[in-house]
Amino acid sequence: MNLKKTSLLYGIGLILFIIFPLFTDSQYFLHIGVLILYSALISQAWNILSGYAGQFSFGHAMFFGTGAYISATLFMKYDISPWIGMFAGAFVAILIGLFIGYLSFRYKLRGAYFSLGTLAFAEILRILVQNLDYFNKTLGFNLPIGNDPLMFQFSSRVSYYYIILIMLIIVTLITFWISRSRLGFSLIAIRENEDAAQSLGVNTFRAKMTAIAISGALTALGGAFYAQYILYIAPPTTFGNDVSVAIILPAILGGMGTILGPIIGALIIIPLGELTAHYFGGFAGVHLMVYGLILVLVILFLPEGIVGWVQEKLRKRKLKKEGKVDDAT
Repeated sequence: MNLKKTSLLYGIGLILFIIFPLFTDSQYFLHIGVLILYSALISQAWNILSGYAGQFSFGHAMFFGTGAYISATLFMKYDISPWIGMFAGAFVAILIGLFIGYLSFRYKLRGAYFSLGTLAFAEILRILVQNLDYFNKTLGFNLPIGNDPLMFQFSSRVSYYYIILIMLIIVTLITFWISRSRLGFSLIAIRENEDAAQSLGVNTFRAKMTAIAISGALTALGGAFYAQYILYIAPPTTFGNDVSVAIILPAILGGMGTILGPIIGALIIIPLGELTAHYFGGFAGVHLMVYGLILVLVILFLPEGIVGWVQEKLRKRKLKKEGKVDDAT
């Protein structure tokens, strides 16, 4: 697909997202729209570290929970606006990411070991938060309902919809810029073969540290939005393992290492989760079973995700037109 067609596709998708609230008065459908955009945002953030750099994090809930708790704590205890708190959370997430990255990348922690390391850090943070009085232990925070835009409080879901849409656009533009930059080429080289990339002069340690810092900060912004939108946070709903699964699934389904992958994945996962809750709401944890089944099916039949599969089909069709079928197969 050439640049003109790709730009047209992005433009149509953006317009559909912008005009969506104009065609519905249903608070439920607006809520679904917010969840899709928010899910796409945090999965896009994860995509930078795991999709482009190939460093598969299974504990991104630590960044998500950090953003949620820092913004909520500053708001509840010090009356600091969540608009400021969300960036404070992103800053703390950067520090956590650099700390974990230094320990992992300096000592060559790769593959499954890195994944388990991130999972362990997320669990450490969850246990730490739920045992500290400062964070209300397991009770978490109930944020007040209000209508003060300066305090990130709105009376309509439409405002939340457009805020998370703007945030998603910014995160997607950052991801697009990274994918076309020297940093992005370094990350892709690391993903394909880290030793070969290092032998060619790529500073793999610095590139991965940059990726985990950016990815952590953007995920924390998503966590801060979650806290202000849902108005309740607790250790299991912010640092839990199912949060990490919810972060990675849209990108895996849509296509890791692609710009559109997390967005396409979120457009499928969120409605599917709602349908699952509707038909199987009486069975606790059934949505996780469905997520697990989707994950297994995607890995078996679409290892590159939906976008990756479409790109491969288009590539083969283009080569077929050019008479290079043998080379494409």
